[in-house]
Amino acid sequence: MADEFSKDNPDFDYEHIKDDDLDNVVSKVQRPEKTEALEEDDQNPIVRKAEYFLTKYYKKELDVLMGDYPNKKSLFIEFTKIEAFDPKFADELLDKPDIVLQAFKVAARQYKSSLIEENADFDPHIRVYNLPNENRVVIKNLSSEHIGKLVAVVGIVRQFATVLPKIRIGHWICKKCGNEMDTTQENTDLIKPRSCPECRHKDFDLDESGSKFIDYQKMEIQEPLDDLKGGEQPNPLRIMITDDQVNNFVAGDKMIFTGILRLQPPQKKGTVYGKYLECIHIEDTKQEYEEVEISKEDEERIKELSKNPEIYDLIAKSVAPHIYGHEKIKEAITMQLFGGVKKILKDDKSKIRGNIHILLVGDPGTGKSQMLQYTTRVAPKSLYVVGKTASGAGLTATALKDEFGEGGWTLKAGALVLASGGFAMVDEFDKMAPEDRSAMHEAMEQETVSIAKAGIVTSFKTETSVLAAANPKFGRFDNYKNIAEQIDIPPALMSRFDLFFVMRDVLDEKRDRDTVMSILETHRKGEQRSNEALDVESEKTEQEKKEIDTEFLTKYVSYARTRIFPVMSEAAMKRLQKFFIDLRRMSQDGRVTVTYRQLEALIRLSEASAKIRLSDIVSQEDAERAIQLFRWSMEQVGIDPETGAFDIDIIATGQSHSQVNKIRKVVEIIERLTTDKKTASFDEIVAEAEREGIDKNKVRDIVDKLSKSGDIYEPRPFNYGIPKKGS
Repeated sequence: MADEFSKDNPDFDYEHIKDDDLDNVVSKVQRPEKTEALEEDDQNPIVRKAEYFLTKYYKKELDVLMGDYPNKKSLFIEFTKIEAFDPKFADELLDKPDIVLQAFKVAARQYKSSLIEENADFDPHIRVYNLPNENRVVIKNLSSEHIGKLVAVVGIVRQFATVLPKIRIGHWICKKCGNEMDTTQENTDLIKPRSCPECRHKDFDLDESGSKFIDYQKMEIQEPLDDLKGGEQPNPLRIMITDDQVNNFVAGDKMIFTGILRLQPPQKKGTVYGKYLECIHIEDTKQEYEEVEISKEDEERIKELSKNPEIYDLIAKSVAPHIYGHEKIKEAITMQLFGGVKKILKDDKSKIRGNIHILLVGDPGTGKSQMLQYTTRVAPKSLYVVGKTASGAGLTATALKDEFGEGGWTLKAGALVLASGGFAMVDEFDKMAPEDRSAMHEAMEQETVSIAKAGIVTSFKTETSVLAAANPKFGRFDNYKNIAEQIDIPPALMSRFDLFFVMRDVLDEKRDRDTVMSILETHRKGEQRSNEALDVESEKTEQEKKEIDTEFLTKYVSYARTRIFPVMSEAAMKRLQKFFIDLRRMSQDGRVTVTYRQLEALIRLSEASAKIRLSDIVSQEDAERAIQLFRWSMEQVGIDPETGAFDIDIIATGQSHSQVNKIRKVVEIIERLTTDKKTASFDEIVAEAEREGIDKNKVRDIVDKLSKSGDIYEPRPFNYGIPKKGS
């Protein structure tokens, strides 16, 4: 056949395959199960057209596929080639995909038989991809007019079931005469023979051992987060995939699904049907920031802006500009938007995260939630969740048993997985249940979520930057207590954050006056802009003109994250080394000022600083900017109030080293006093502790903590003892 389908061959008259002939063939075959009629007529115009196309454009691919079959089972055809070959043929494929795709399968099998004499099994899948933009439909816009049509949708994998066998060719045995026959199964409903050709009997048994099965998997996708507006909920769509397409994705992947939209019969008798996409091709699409369209004019403007010596202040002022003050926090969020550089080590394929995590802890009304919501608008891919309503499974992933998985188990992605490659804003972080917060440990550091439930052992990607906000333990900060003790977040989870910031509502008349005026100005501008008759541009203040609008800032961030991957300079490395070693040198008496986890945070911040300038090199100035931001963050949370020195134990364990030493001394005092008796009075403990330099109020706090933790017990008021081991 390869020689036959040549335009130089006078025996083949391609021009006689008229469009009218093609229309007639297509119009006669309206249902998928009737496409097998094409098998019986290898001179069918639509099959002949498909044969000529394959020989002209895909001869080499067919030869390779026949050599690899059945290890490889699919022939991938680009739609643009069909369109260039014959626009009418391409339109028929979009409008009647069942017929045209089956014609391609018949043509592929006939091509095989013309080259290979033995009747080997060769039944390749025809997978068409790269549909034109007008045939890429947003999930929420899929309607009855798309039923039976070839369409492409973009979605994020949210849930998928385990792979199950699906019958492809049913082998039936007549109950009356024993005659055997086969039926091809196209859709989800099992197709039986209408009657036995021998005895006309209509009762059959399915011979499963003689039937042919293929792998089958159901999945559910949702609309990409960057396609949603305002408070829109993402619309879901069920996808059916088969054979060599199964298990080629993970939850959170953003992909293009090309297939035929089918009707799902109602579970109960009724007139309302569901819909699903019978997928013929899955294509990994550009991820997250790469999807932001940046024109040449935008690129020129971005490069010009990056040369501005005030670029850092300019971008920081553009972060939530309606919130007064908090310049350092805005600078930190700017760094987080640009992020560090993700590394994959060649030796063991280990990954080092480039995402930056930030925690804001502040008094009510200080603008934490608005900071988070603004970042949601800037980041093209982001999710905003509230801790009080978020569960551990909702944030990470879970295994569910429901009807979606045909009675089996399905894996469902949570917020951190769906936002992989972007941002997750977690408000009211302190309101989450302890067991739910613990689910974030692995997700934030290793950037994976491991699942081991119901016999399913797997992991999902969570390459997500976390910006979390929380309130103090008792609602408002107490000026007379250590700040670290007022943050109601487990130390192990706190240590996952690169930067910590305290937002306090301080009574300061000048600051109050400036803040009030800023809020009033914000409301006034909102009122003005609601009046269409007002020329807004003419009303812009000098401050507004210095800010970068949200849309352009998104493009700037996207450009830097996808095209700029800076490398450390020698000067930057030496500056970070000196700062880190100097801090470590301050460690004494078992107190550790800083760990290597903080060094990695400094590296990420330095890389983010270089990205803001669109620089391929991390300079000493970038390292210095990271150091200053890190120092400012640590001074708020990581300073031991008793010694005034850096103490990373405050973050890592929740207590400073000096506090731990005092607790240890009090325990030793109680043990010594109870050597010859069961308990010691509080006054006795205080007397001994004061000799050790611990004042009475501190002793009272320590004794209360030890009593609550069960390290000591109080059999009668103000008398304490040490529990015996094994009791």
